[in-house]
Amino acid sequence: MDKEEKRPDSPRRDTPPAPAPSGGPAPRKSRGKLIALAIVLIVAAIALLRWQPWNKNPSGAASPAAASGARMRHGGPGAMANMPQPVSVATARAGDMPIVITALGTVTPLADVTVRTQLSGTLQSVNFEEGQMVKKGDVLAQIDPRPYQISLANAEGQLARDQALLATARLDLKRYQTLLAQDSIASQQVDTQASLVKQYEGTVKSDQANIDTYKLDLTYARITAPVSGRVGLRQVDAGNYVTPGDTNGIVVLTQLQPISVIFTTSEDNLPSIMKPLRTGTKMSVSAYDRSNTTLLESGFLQTIDNQIDTTTGTVKLRASFANDDQSLFPNQFVNARLLVDTIHDAVIVPTSAVLNGSQGSYVYVIKPDNTVTVRLVKVGPVDAERTSIASGLAVGERVVTDGSDRLREGSTITIPAERPKHASGASGASGASGASGASGEKGGASSAGAASGASGAHHGHRRKASGAEGQ
Repeated sequence: MDKEEKRPDSPRRDTPPAPAPSGGPAPRKSRGKLIALAIVLIVAAIALLRWQPWNKNPSGAASPAAASGARMRHGGPGAMANMPQPVSVATARAGDMPIVITALGTVTPLADVTVRTQLSGTLQSVNFEEGQMVKKGDVLAQIDPRPYQISLANAEGQLARDQALLATARLDLKRYQTLLAQDSIASQQVDTQASLVKQYEGTVKSDQANIDTYKLDLTYARITAPVSGRVGLRQVDAGNYVTPGDTNGIVVLTQLQPISVIFTTSEDNLPSIMKPLRTGTKMSVSAYDRSNTTLLESGFLQTIDNQIDTTTGTVKLRASFANDDQSLFPNQFVNARLLVDTIHDAVIVPTSAVLNGSQGSYVYVIKPDNTVTVRLVKVGPVDAERTSIASGLAVGERVVTDGSDRLREGSTITIPAERPKHASGASGASGASGASGASGEKGGASSAGAASGASGAHHGHRRKASGAEGQ
């Protein structure tokens, strides 16, 4: 009975939710309003920046000049492409194009002699001035000859004594031969005397050789120039004791006329060089200065080395120059140009007209209507500022030499020399365009200006409508 009494008689009721604490919903609603307001402000700022009402015409119709300027500033379609581009042009001409091999070279004298003494002795005098031009055989210095003169006199006395002994021996030999014929003496005595005569003859020859040696020493005491050329700085002064073992010698003598230039070229150029060289043709060589702008001297190819340098794949060549004005100086750095052959009646254009692209070399050829077209060409030999065209261009055609970076296929060009002819026409067209933009009502020649004005008005009305919707 007690268990039955504990069971509830009525159904269970749901407990009502506890009331929310005061102040809970209010912050959430406040944050939502702030976020919505921020979004609206951002959208309004973006629309305002895109609209830019402070730069617009109050009437809502932009002038044709402003619309045209806007199109130019924003790179409207064909804005720059349709404008004539000023360029410099040149006409392809026929001429002779030399085939030239250019290489770096060094001026090398044909003779560079360190003058040394061949005797030991005191240097009595120096008979040259530093930098003086001397000829072969000129006396440069003098060594004290007195010791060698004394030795020469001694050798001459010895020779005279031995010659007298030889003469006596020969007379005795004749007497002995006479006695031997009479069978008065033994043949052994005659043979001994004959041997003595030969001995004196050898002594006389030795004495004569000594005399020649001392005479040669006296010649060496006078130091002369072995070649014609220019003497350098003096290495020793008069009064010093000099010997053949001195390292610096007395002076260095360099031959300047003629002089040579040694330069190298690739082994690939050998066939074209050897062909005229075998036939005896003198190949012209020009020597230019370090900047490769000033011609110093002209000469000819003298010889070629007998082997190729395997480390560089090049071969040495020597060119000879008269050097009459002494424009070439020993060890000077020069640019050598070897003329191998000449192409006659070649199509020649300025080097600046030839451009290089992904498909090869090309030029901009000017058409009669002052537009350009791209023409692929095959380039031949190049000579500094001139380039020969093997194929792709004809004589008389005009090509662009300057301003090609602003061109493309079909671009309109204007030549600076032709500008004055079209200046008035261009000015008139510009004035007509301005007038049509101002009136907006004239047709015919001013249709472009009217179209620009209508376009500006249309954009103005559209901006006004969008502003009204925003309000």
